[in-house]
Amino acid sequence: MTASEPTRTIRDSSFARVLRVAQPYLYLTPAIALLVVWTYRPLVQAAQLSTYSWNLLPTTPMQAVGADNYRRLLELPAVGDSIWRTIVLILALLPFSIVLPVVISFATRGVHGRARVMYQSIIFAPFLIAPVAGAAVWQWLLDPSAGIVNRILGSDRNWIQDTATAQWVIIIITGWHFLGFAVLVVSAGMAGVNSDYSEAAQMDGASRWQIDRWITLPLLSPTLVFLTLMTVLLSAQWTFPLIDTLTQGGPSQSTTNIYYLLWDYGFHSFDAGLSAAAGIVLFVGFGAVAGALVWLSERITFHDN
Repeated sequence: MTASEPTRTIRDSSFARVLRVAQPYLYLTPAIALLVVWTYRPLVQAAQLSTYSWNLLPTTPMQAVGADNYRRLLELPAVGDSIWRTIVLILALLPFSIVLPVVISFATRGVHGRARVMYQSIIFAPFLIAPVAGAAVWQWLLDPSAGIVNRILGSDRNWIQDTATAQWVIIIITGWHFLGFAVLVVSAGMAGVNSDYSEAAQMDGASRWQIDRWITLPLLSPTLVFLTLMTVLLSAQWTFPLIDTLTQGGPSQSTTNIYYLLWDYGFHSFDAGLSAAAGIVLFVGFGAVAGALVWLSERITFHDN
């Protein structure tokens, strides 16, 4: 054996060790690259744009305004109004994403075989319908002169263009879209609950209601927290195509939530800086809410382990 062979052996073993340690990170590299390119890079660009005044025209120079766009946000009444509408929207959608899915899942857990497949297909179908197509159908159903809803109620009310009902129309259509998905998620969560717990409780004389209340529901808490988090973070985004198709934020801005206002500043008012500032504030605000919900979920959820 020559003197260089031990050195080569050490070098080869060191290289193999580094390659073994780095292998998982190499698999993650494409996903991280896409995350940086499509998420973090636009976020940094939005933060930079929020300090400029620009009307989106390539021929118009961008003017640095510092934090002026953020000050304008605080002074605009429309921002506070849209935040309140967003809160109302989230609270009104929670029954569609939490309460009704739990009730439906408990009520239909005895359905099996082909009947269960058929029921799941029917209830999940609205989630597969494109929001714009669904909006067109609901616009026809709610037509003030020839709509089925007004015929049944004997009314001629313009539900979509009435400030008292427009927001609730958007909420109901959004809930109709999301309900099937939430039901399947809750049903999957129930299927993952170990049956040994309920069998042991039955042997101890527990009723079906007691088993559901004290065993099944607590073990469903991670699933319900997940659906709550989705509703809080994404409900305003789910309504965007419906609002843009049916009301364009009206009537009298009664359906303009914070997401639609952000888009309106950018592509109706052509105030890119103000729109970017609203986006950054929205990102920070919802990030804080998501962090609080995750922190809370660690303390209130029960896990089958």
